[in-house]
Amino acid sequence: MITTQVRATCPLDCPDTCALLVTVTDGVATAVKGDPDHPTTAGVLCTKVSRFTERTYHADRLRTPLRRTGKKGEGKFEAISWEEALATIAARLKPIAARAPEAILPYSYCGTMGLVQGESMSSRFFNQLGASLLDRTICASAGATGYRYTVGASIGTDLEQFQNAKLIIIWGGNPIASNLHFWMRAQEAKRRGATLIAIDPYRSLTAEKCHQHIALLPGTDAALALGLMHVLIAEDLVDHDYIAHYTLGYEQLAQRAAEWPPERTAQVCGISVQEVVELARLYGQTARNGEGAAIRTNYGVQRVHGGGMAVRNIACLPALTGAWRHAAGGIQLSSSGSFPIQRKALQRPDLLKGTPRTINMSTIGDDLLKTSSPEFGPQIEAVIVYNSNPLAVAPDSSKVAQGFAREDLFTVVLEHFQTDTVDYADIVLPATTQLEHIDAHATYGHLYMMANNAAVAPLGEAKANTEIFRLLARHMGFDDPCFQESDDALAAQAFDAADVRAVHFDWESLKRTGWQKLAMPDAPFAQGGFPTPSGRCEFYSEAMAQAGLDPLPAYIAPYESLASNPALAARYPLAMISPPARNFLNSTFVNVKSLRASEAEPHLDIHPEDCAARGIAAGDMVRIFNDRGSFVARARVTDKARKGLVVGLSVWWKKLASDGKNANEVTSQRLTDMGRAPTFYDTLVQVEKAAA
Repeated sequence: MITTQVRATCPLDCPDTCALLVTVTDGVATAVKGDPDHPTTAGVLCTKVSRFTERTYHADRLRTPLRRTGKKGEGKFEAISWEEALATIAARLKPIAARAPEAILPYSYCGTMGLVQGESMSSRFFNQLGASLLDRTICASAGATGYRYTVGASIGTDLEQFQNAKLIIIWGGNPIASNLHFWMRAQEAKRRGATLIAIDPYRSLTAEKCHQHIALLPGTDAALALGLMHVLIAEDLVDHDYIAHYTLGYEQLAQRAAEWPPERTAQVCGISVQEVVELARLYGQTARNGEGAAIRTNYGVQRVHGGGMAVRNIACLPALTGAWRHAAGGIQLSSSGSFPIQRKALQRPDLLKGTPRTINMSTIGDDLLKTSSPEFGPQIEAVIVYNSNPLAVAPDSSKVAQGFAREDLFTVVLEHFQTDTVDYADIVLPATTQLEHIDAHATYGHLYMMANNAAVAPLGEAKANTEIFRLLARHMGFDDPCFQESDDALAAQAFDAADVRAVHFDWESLKRTGWQKLAMPDAPFAQGGFPTPSGRCEFYSEAMAQAGLDPLPAYIAPYESLASNPALAARYPLAMISPPARNFLNSTFVNVKSLRASEAEPHLDIHPEDCAARGIAAGDMVRIFNDRGSFVARARVTDKARKGLVVGLSVWWKKLASDGKNANEVTSQRLTDMGRAPTFYDTLVQVEKAAA
């Protein structure tokens, strides 16, 4: 018996990007544990990733290429050889590429966050092909855009500083479920006397454990931030020296904030005047005292019409109060902009001939149903899906299904399991999991470059994404040497070794150590130096004005609310949000029985008064519906959901729900104010007792 330990990295779309130690006995991975020496992982893994071997060795793993034998959506396939699969794909793609390459579309996101298995060889393949570009907007682009207009890049408070804060505002996130290692730091800060405040429409697991929960109406975060600015300025709780030296547009901001007294803010947000005033005073006074006043905001804030503006408004607060002066102050949305990633080297955009059109992944339901036109371009004739499950995760799900059900649409899916999307594929290609391939990782929650070593050989005939696209390139006749580069060669290009932040990045060394921290200052904006056009935190953004946006912080009401659409609200009076279930990560892990058992079945949390008005009792099956569609779930009567709000923890595979549907049946393909992102939490519904 031979037992070894392999250094690996969690690949999932989570800010924690944990360092893993994989125990391998006689070629089989027997355990996955957190690296106790990695400062952010600290030996602790979430329930999901601690069971990664259960997913890797799942009885339902796809182990051979498959060809569809039934109707699209039926999920009937037969096994074929790799050569037959690759030859079939090339035979279908070549005539399309010769006639209208933009009729071919990649569809991918963050099934792996790896820089190699994510978008490296795949991007090279599609760039050489001349396929349509994909606007990867489904998670973070609205908030990232708003933050970038204000701060300049996705750079913020170091995770390792949060335990030194005196005040932590957790704004629009549930880190117990989705950012565990930040929560560990917040708990340490709490033990040291810090105050924790959660701002969230829903009393999540995290909100329950904070000192205060402010349950504002969905989509009103931007208004709350403006109300806080009003109080801070009116009561002179701002840092005039920081403002004078390191910000732009304070006078205009003060005029805008004057329009948002606590009374107006409270009315719009559905909270009390006292909550607005006391939060502003606590935040401003903590920073004035020279103590860490930190905000951890997450992407739930930005999944509404004005989502980009909401993040922008929140990002103004640390500069207004000078909270950036303290290493444990400021704000973190994402740390991804700290990394010197060499995307051009990995993805080779120079292979493009011209500029293909861009398809937004968030509107895939509409776009697959469009015919050729001068405005749209050629009809989409082929889709290659990898690292994503659009039938489960994309909005307005019935339209997504209609699009993928087109018999004239050629669909290839790279996957580990027979997901909802695989059921609509013509050819299915078995892909490796993280334990079976090499990768390099940046993160968006801490500051460590990470390496993933292959712990075990690929199961069955599974191949890494990179190898699949190398083989496809060969069958398409692509002969550029870049399609021959190995995964190690790709990983060696992941970070700019000459960039001072990378601290002499060397791939072979990183593989041995597993992780290496970037050379970033403890307090990145203590003395300004914002990577904006002005070099300052921009309360007024000329770039926004040029883009046709309000250059100052503003409030943009949700598309679907009583204020903006009273007729719609009369028919569908309940707001719905669908944040992540604790035991799932997007649609990953839903088919792992032990984790699904913890969630049991789709639930809808609904306030007692809303239940009483509809004759609904705890445990009833209910139908949630609007003009786009419907799904069913079991009612949980709880005041965790404020009155007028229902919460469907997500994202279930549709085939594993009793009615074959999930929450995205009712979500919209409408886009945010900036960043062209989806508005998952900008949804009005009605709820009724389901027919027996």
